[in-house]
Amino acid sequence: MIVFDRIGQKLLFTFDPETAHGMSIAALRCGLPVGARTVRDDRLKVSLCGIAFPNPLGMAAGYDKNAEVPDALLGLGFGFAEVGTVTPLPQAGNPKPRIFRLTEDDAVINRLGFNNGGHEAAEMRLAARKGRVGIVGVNIGANKDSADRIRDYELGVSRFAKYASYLTVNISSPNTPGLRTMQAREQLGELLSRVMAVRAAASAQPPLFLKIAPDLVEAELEDIAAEVSEKQIDGVIVSNTTLARTGLRSTSGETGGLSGKPLFERSTIVLAKMRRLLGPERAIIGVGGVDSTDAALEKIRAGADLVQLYTGMIYAGPALPGRILAGMVRFADKERLKSLRELRDSRLDQWAARPL
Repeated sequence: MIVFDRIGQKLLFTFDPETAHGMSIAALRCGLPVGARTVRDDRLKVSLCGIAFPNPLGMAAGYDKNAEVPDALLGLGFGFAEVGTVTPLPQAGNPKPRIFRLTEDDAVINRLGFNNGGHEAAEMRLAARKGRVGIVGVNIGANKDSADRIRDYELGVSRFAKYASYLTVNISSPNTPGLRTMQAREQLGELLSRVMAVRAAASAQPPLFLKIAPDLVEAELEDIAAEVSEKQIDGVIVSNTTLARTGLRSTSGETGGLSGKPLFERSTIVLAKMRRLLGPERAIIGVGGVDSTDAALEKIRAGADLVQLYTGMIYAGPALPGRILAGMVRFADKERLKSLRELRDSRLDQWAARPL
């Protein structure tokens, strides 16, 4: 960890996690902090769903919930940034405190509950950046008290299709009661049919991704893969946070979704199993426990086309994206790779064989 990161982390960790998060957003709005020097290398480029990604590393949804700093995140070296989750109406989320650091595990528990400023506020910011370079995805969700949650997703697709490089349908947060039941096949089939119909009628048709939970069994993964394939969804993001608490060194009785290093193994197993089910052509973004070059490369070996992180940067600082990408370049040099794509699926069998 470079000195700047160490000082910044020490300062932010003197505040409660949610205050620290707000301070980091404010710093990015002001042009700070500055990440590592931008890493550009043709071997890192990824062409996926008609989009030319400059590198395979992205910022996951959950950090920039209100689309305040996507360009600043790209400036840290990320090849793409995903904003949201955004719901049609503003909502405060769950009562505070609702974010908890597990420092012994390089992990975080959150039960935020889709706190965000709503579609209108996010649209104003995204409209203001329209025409700028840089790949920005929009993660859409449903309001907690919505009478028709599928309608909320339709509204998200309709509203943001013209601004988003890609759209993510997030039905996997554990912090909105009943949301994960939408992963069940009947509900999922209706959801995907309806959002695809709305996208087809929109003025732009960005790729559409489905974000799933890691807390799924084999039969549920099979059902999801079948619906994704049948409805011709462009890709899947694996995975959201977990409700499991296996193997933690920290003691915490807090409820909510766990992210960070302890999520890596489970999310990577689910990723590999989903790759097996979907086949080689469907896009998959791997997320969960990525905090180093080795972790990012292992996601690719397990079947990911692209990789996202969030919690890793809380512990490693804003220069982490640049360090991961520089490590990828060194790895490509060492292995004499023409493209990181050569790594994809190279450990698929090993990861997919592991039990859930």
